[in-house]
Amino acid sequence: MARNIPIINTARLTLRGMRSEDFARFAEIWASPEVVAHISGEPWPKSRSWDAFLRNAGHWQITGFGQWGVQLHGQRDLCGQAGFFFGARQLGIDFDPYPEARWVIAPDVRGRGLGLEAATAAHDWYDRIMGGHTVCKISPEDAVSLKLAETLGYAPLRDVEIDGAAARLMARKGPPV
Repeated sequence: MARNIPIINTARLTLRGMRSEDFARFAEIWASPEVVAHISGEPWPKSRSWDAFLRNAGHWQITGFGQWGVQLHGQRDLCGQAGFFFGARQLGIDFDPYPEARWVIAPDVRGRGLGLEAATAAHDWYDRIMGGHTVCKISPEDAVSLKLAETLGYAPLRDVEIDGAAARLMARKGPPV
């Protein structure tokens, strides 16, 4: 079954399905130490990026939602990604059954509010089309992402340790009031 991935335009961004020609930039972003500093701490090799890239496409096909490639208007290359996925992380009944939100912005365009703009657009779409509870996992040391999550309406569930690293699990029961 082929599904169309919606295109979302904001004031500065286009959120769109990822294309094969996006992979080099996707892998470059995930190989950046600044991007993975609060995620895994280790830059991703191309093989891990390829697996994640294909998983993004599969989510849209199987679940009807996924992660968009984020592109600045007037630019050809991706500057990040935003959207939802099932992580199958075995973190509990209050986390695992729900779509997990993620937003990632390349270091060369950070500090301009693009992560918030992309994540807000993705959540607005989710609220209109899918609806319901979502979760996210953020390092307690990642103040920028924690603030963004709170702005989107996420509240802490609990702190856990995953592969030796601290993580804050957060939940959002719907759009902020």
